[in-house]
Amino acid sequence: MITAAICGAEVTKEQNPAVPYTVEEIAREAKSAYDAGASVIHLHVRWDDGTPTQDKGRFQACASAILDLCPDVILQPSTGGAVGMTDAERLQSTELEPAPEFATLDCGTCNFGGDEIFVNSDNTVMNFARVMRDRGIKPELEVFDKGMIDIALKAERKGLLLHPLHFDFVLGVQMSATVRDLVFMAGSLPPGSTWTATGLGKHAWTIAAAAIAMGGHVRVGFEDNLYLEKGVLAKSNGEMVEKAVQLARLLGREIATPAEARRILSLAERQTN
Repeated sequence: MITAAICGAEVTKEQNPAVPYTVEEIAREAKSAYDAGASVIHLHVRWDDGTPTQDKGRFQACASAILDLCPDVILQPSTGGAVGMTDAERLQSTELEPAPEFATLDCGTCNFGGDEIFVNSDNTVMNFARVMRDRGIKPELEVFDKGMIDIALKAERKGLLLHPLHFDFVLGVQMSATVRDLVFMAGSLPPGSTWTATGLGKHAWTIAAAAIAMGGHVRVGFEDNLYLEKGVLAKSNGEMVEKAVQLARLLGREIATPAEARRILSLAERQTN
């Protein structure tokens, strides 16, 4: 199962001109990833000048544009937004019509570098989990270190998360992006859980290859990495998905379609016109 994180909240066109901002650009990048083999689109949205936003209307416009081009893709709106946003702002992405089937849930506070602190108190984590449970949205549990797995399991013990759980290991921010640490994280999950792994920047392809070899799933895209290889900017999210597909085939793993990904994630089958 390949997830494409197509734009994030922080990367800019100055870093890579292909980073999408507008509704049309975001839909184009989602389609390029989908055509290359991504079954999940991890969605942040921007205003046309690149400013990150959690505005419900902007999310709705981008989601509708993507689904017009890729009717069966799994959309995964971010509830992370950007550093400094309120919980109420961040939760707007769960209020779309139709309701999202999948969304991210960050499971702890994270140091992004310098003075940038991405705050997720226990109360925030529990509230987001409760909102998603009540709206019928499956959370992807975003964990940046082992302690965040334990916070997720605290929410599960409170009845706020339903099995089977799905995690995304984001390595290279607060925890090192090594195969050793990936193995440790995967070994810390409760039985029956599924997981995706993300390596930031130069670690993207090492972590992708290790995750594929270990039987996990992979996230790639401009949010996490702008380069196809050292010194070579990716021209699209689709190029990065294509590279993940090549790695999977070399390692004997088949690529999941959206329907197969829904079965992996225990999501309901989705009817498309």
